[in-house]
Amino acid sequence: MEFGVVLQTDPPAGEVVRLMREAEDRGFGYGWTFDSSVLWQEPFVIYSRILAETSSLVVGPMVTSPGTRDWSVLASLFATLNDMFGNRTVCGIGRGDSAHRVVGRPPSTLATLREAMHVIKELAEGREVTHNDTAVRIPWVRDGRLEMWMAGYGPKALRMVGEQADGFILQTADPVIARWTIGSVREAAREAGRDPEGITICVAAPAYVGDDLAHQREQLRWFGGMVGNHVADLVARYGDAGPVPSELTDYIAGRQGYDYAHHGKAGNPSTDFVPDEIVDRFCLVGPASAHVQRLEELAELGVHQFAVYLMHDQRERTLAAYGDEIITKLTA
Repeated sequence: MEFGVVLQTDPPAGEVVRLMREAEDRGFGYGWTFDSSVLWQEPFVIYSRILAETSSLVVGPMVTSPGTRDWSVLASLFATLNDMFGNRTVCGIGRGDSAHRVVGRPPSTLATLREAMHVIKELAEGREVTHNDTAVRIPWVRDGRLEMWMAGYGPKALRMVGEQADGFILQTADPVIARWTIGSVREAAREAGRDPEGITICVAAPAYVGDDLAHQREQLRWFGGMVGNHVADLVARYGDAGPVPSELTDYIAGRQGYDYAHHGKAGNPSTDFVPDEIVDRFCLVGPASAHVQRLEELAELGVHQFAVYLMHDQRERTLAAYGDEIITKLTA
């Protein structure tokens, strides 16, 4: 299993770069960031610094969307970084949540996302594609490579991952949900004539190593609220008794809206509806041994990477614990 770290690009940017350097030193192979340019600083500017100050770390957004930049701009951003630093980027992408909603836009449709993934990948890898009814190619790309890893939860999104994406990002560490989503992606890949094992599976969730479970839960409760934004859309589309497992949908019954001013932050007041059970299922808490046990279970389900959200009050202690006590046990 590989490991990644997920940060928000809060100022100062130098602190984000420093933590990414530390993550690489401790055995993490991927450095991810949120991509919501109103709420945080522009990540692609910061990626250039991260790549310059690390030797092998692969960087990318978790996740970008089709609606915040022209697709040719996104492709050129990735292609430029890859040309400068040797194909060390990956494009995590989804329909769009905070980046869209804070500027008054709804998430993109799946049809738009499908087209965007195709256009961005083709352009970033130097091939010609039709964009805005125009034949476009980035002429200076040489030997470019950009994998598209798609995030999603619903049946139609999971089918699209299996049919088109290079990787799947699941933003929850619940094994029950992982089993259903990974199975759906692989089945869609088989039906599309693709190799199901060729799709990289990345589970992303907060992790906090320690013994004070009550404190850890309060620090990580925000994650259930963030996931709940996507789940609310699924319930609106499919209903309470639809094809999405109840393990993912039932907990949002008490949800009463969401304030993006606190998005992804410990102590988010919009997440009081998230029970302790959801924090324990969706996140990794407790001592290092509990993290290893959950990660071994996820690895058995086919998870290739675990990406650690570090939005809590013990970021460096958790990084150290993963480097000293967890990563070596899962990569041996």
